[in-house]
Amino acid sequence: MKKYVWTTVLGCGLVIAGCSSEDAGESGAGEPVETSDSKTLTIANGTDIVTFDIHDHNTTSTEAVHVNMFNYLLTNEGEEGFQSDLAESWENVDDRTWAFELREGVKFHNGEDLTAEDVKFTLERVANDDTLLEHGNYNQISEVNVIDDYSFEIVTENPEPALLNRLSRLGSSILPKDYIEEEGWEVFLEEPVGTGPYKLQEWRKDDRLVLEANEDYFGDEPKWEEVVFRSIPEDSTRVSELLTGGVDVAVNIPPTDVERIESTEGVTAVQSPTQRVMMMVLRTDEDSVTGDPKVREAIDLAIDKQAMVDSLLEGAGTVTRTRITPGNTGANEDLYGESLYDPERAKELLAEAGYADGVELTMSAPNGRYLKDRESAELMAAMLSEVGITINLEFLEWSAFAQRYQERSFEDIFYIGYGNSMFDASLGLERLTTESAEGETDYDNEKVNELLLEAEQNMNAEERIEQFQEAQELIAEDRPQIYTFQLDAITGINDRVEFEPRLNEMFYADSITLK
Repeated sequence: MKKYVWTTVLGCGLVIAGCSSEDAGESGAGEPVETSDSKTLTIANGTDIVTFDIHDHNTTSTEAVHVNMFNYLLTNEGEEGFQSDLAESWENVDDRTWAFELREGVKFHNGEDLTAEDVKFTLERVANDDTLLEHGNYNQISEVNVIDDYSFEIVTENPEPALLNRLSRLGSSILPKDYIEEEGWEVFLEEPVGTGPYKLQEWRKDDRLVLEANEDYFGDEPKWEEVVFRSIPEDSTRVSELLTGGVDVAVNIPPTDVERIESTEGVTAVQSPTQRVMMMVLRTDEDSVTGDPKVREAIDLAIDKQAMVDSLLEGAGTVTRTRITPGNTGANEDLYGESLYDPERAKELLAEAGYADGVELTMSAPNGRYLKDRESAELMAAMLSEVGITINLEFLEWSAFAQRYQERSFEDIFYIGYGNSMFDASLGLERLTTESAEGETDYDNEKVNELLLEAEQNMNAEERIEQFQEAQELIAEDRPQIYTFQLDAITGINDRVEFEPRLNEMFYADSITLK
């Protein structure tokens, strides 16, 4: 009997343990999946990338492709600490200054040499342009001083305890200054150039993105000739492609299909934790129905999150009342693994808010981006209807959802899953500062804002953690975001490849190897 694999993540490292699956039952054993030694790796995602602009998206599934085309200055390897990527070394000179040395001999895909001028161009662009989605995560950078071709300093506006975390995550890839200035952004977005082990061969939007090996890569020789990312929104189609050998890796496998996969020779299902917390994001301004804290509390108490985990995910998740889960700096573990469910009290709160006869709200949700996202939204709507809240559901394909998200144009509620690529509470809570919340939740709690802004600059690690933990207690009571559960990933893998899913959900192609 094959084994259903559970992976436990310590930092970004992985420890694997197996437990025998139940008998295949009515599904029966499938035909064996053919394996091959093809040097083409094919990964099935639920969505396509949003853009090649590394600074103008905040989508993990897009970044999971980007990491194969671009490089960071350094990477965050969890318990192993920060590791060299484009930067060979770094030093914290003082609270506001960090010195870096670049690798020599690194070339962009178009043959240009990487220099400190490229770093300055890249980081100052995102730090200074407030129209970019990632601006808020890099506007702490005041300037980048170029010392010579391979030496530079990053100077921050204030003390910045999490700078290395910022430089090792989404939005931190280094761009080619000369190419962009000479050709323009429109050309770059059509023909992106990075320093990574793979370069763009073809992109057919909402179908497939094909990368080819970069023969001039500065690191180890790329392991694949081609890497194909296919966009397959339908769960059943992704599973079928896995079972017929059409893809090597398939994400967001529904729990109901695990038994089918496990009964088929040549493929395996792997369950692993992620950083992703699924949540409802609510408007809190006084002109909105959800601006009343009693309505928000009623929504929270009406939803049985544990039932969602048990029924929809078959246990592939953990309920939580905070986005900052264990393993992240600043986590408040008292709020983790806890869920409130009291539908009778929810009805009382609605009556106290003036909605004894019920109320109608609109909730937008993506379709196919996250594991069981549509089904989760439908089940929550059914639970809310039981207490008198009618939910008008609006399902959007991911590109349309991402556009509305960028415009901050959702109505009462939207359903989304946030990861935490920084492994630090500052990223997880940043959207709830007064300034960042404007136009989205419009959340404005003076004490929370004070705690988050102080923690942002606090170089005392212990005090900083306490500030984040206190802020989470207040947020859990205010409910500008109603957290449901931390999501586990279920990934289908062809047995011809060796792959251990990462906590940050990145697909580094060269970490996936032929057996």
